[in-house]
Amino acid sequence: MQSRRIPIILIIVVLIIACLCTVGIGVLGYSFFSIRDAVVTTAPEFPEAIPVQPSTTSLPDDEGSPPDPEPTAVTTPEDALKPTEQSQVTGENIPPEVAASMDTIQEQVITIRGLEPEGSFTRAIFSPENLRERVVNDFFSDYTPEEAADDALILSFFGLLEPDFDLIALYIELFSEQVAGFYDDETREMVVVGSESFGGPEKLTYAHEYNHALQDQNFNFNDGLMYNDDACEVDSERCAAVQALIEGDATLLEIQWFLEYATDTDLEQIVAYYNSLDLTVLDNAPAFLQEDFVFPYDEGYLFVEYLFNAGGWAAVDAAFADPPVSTEQILHPEKYPNDAPAPVSLPDLLPILGSGWELIDDNVMGEWYTYLILAHGTDPGARLPDDQAAAAAAGWGGDRYVVYHNRVSGETVMVLKATWDTPEDTVEFAAAFSLYADDRFGPSSAAPSGTALWEADAGVHLFTETGGATIWVAAPDPTVAEVVLAAIDE
Repeated sequence: MQSRRIPIILIIVVLIIACLCTVGIGVLGYSFFSIRDAVVTTAPEFPEAIPVQPSTTSLPDDEGSPPDPEPTAVTTPEDALKPTEQSQVTGENIPPEVAASMDTIQEQVITIRGLEPEGSFTRAIFSPENLRERVVNDFFSDYTPEEAADDALILSFFGLLEPDFDLIALYIELFSEQVAGFYDDETREMVVVGSESFGGPEKLTYAHEYNHALQDQNFNFNDGLMYNDDACEVDSERCAAVQALIEGDATLLEIQWFLEYATDTDLEQIVAYYNSLDLTVLDNAPAFLQEDFVFPYDEGYLFVEYLFNAGGWAAVDAAFADPPVSTEQILHPEKYPNDAPAPVSLPDLLPILGSGWELIDDNVMGEWYTYLILAHGTDPGARLPDDQAAAAAAGWGGDRYVVYHNRVSGETVMVLKATWDTPEDTVEFAAAFSLYADDRFGPSSAAPSGTALWEADAGVHLFTETGGATIWVAAPDPTVAEVVLAAIDE
């Protein structure tokens, strides 16, 4: 599927729940392949279009005195949709008391995280209306209906979506209603949704987002971590691991900031905020997306916490110098950094498929998505128990998948080849997959090659073990499936 790296967007819902649980407060209650870096949160209701603008934050000079003021980048509601065109027009800045609060939080974050600022950035507060337009226009303007249709088709073969699911509509709805803030490393811009007030939820969001600015300034998302569109298109699995590191770091920082600096008033405002949340859109999203949205925060936090407990923030900094390369390492921090995925290759199938076919996806599935396929598919009746699916996916050693599509005939061929850490892991996954496939397609039959074969609406699914690997093939009919399997086994 299309691999898209979206600027770091905050899911504040789960993060603050974690904070509140830490202090014992009981309240309400975190790249699928093409947009697996996208994450969301519900924003509070605010009055209509508030014309609040950003101010530019600069570093002190060597003697600690503020530098001469630089021109202020002003964003009005009309030009808020043009982040790459920083407007140098006059206008009202962020209210002084809000700017002062932001400055204080920045110093607090620097103290906690131990990272020094290494550059300037632009900060802004947007109304929910303006921010949702900005997010939708920026992040989805180049995501075409054809790309979205291909993504839905691909996900459907893995049982995660219906083939005609409207992904664009879902993401616009999610991002329109559930964005709390973001840091854009391309424009060096930090945006928080809010009103003229700057209360507990906004402070918490700002601490999280400012930590992203420090991360980027010190470790360089684009060139240092290779967290960019081109790199993520080649290996979305690695990008999912990097994003989990980035968000796990910010989540731990946010929790520490909350415990050390949040006031009783902040807490009251945060509790009121979450008691008013409407999570209807997120709650009704496809099951696997609900889980995938929170992966960078939940699992990323546990990964970073593991590092922090072993060596403090210095150990976390070391992980930015040597980033995790798989969701397996995120899910099992003890496997970082030595247990790297085994390379898996697949042959070019176009020569045997013939004319009219094109390769529409070629990437790595990873342990996390292997688990999602088994436990969180679109058919509730075909979901394995969570612990069984997690155990079956945990032996993952490496994989490669490809998807070919014929736009004339409408036919699709999918192949997923995975290797496993031990022979026992191979057997465990094969047994779990057979249960999953029986629930999804009905009882299997034997294919001519002796492999298991299931009939499906869009063709057949074939599964086999060979040489310590498993191969899953979906094809229009058994003959094509057998030809494809033979080419892979060569």
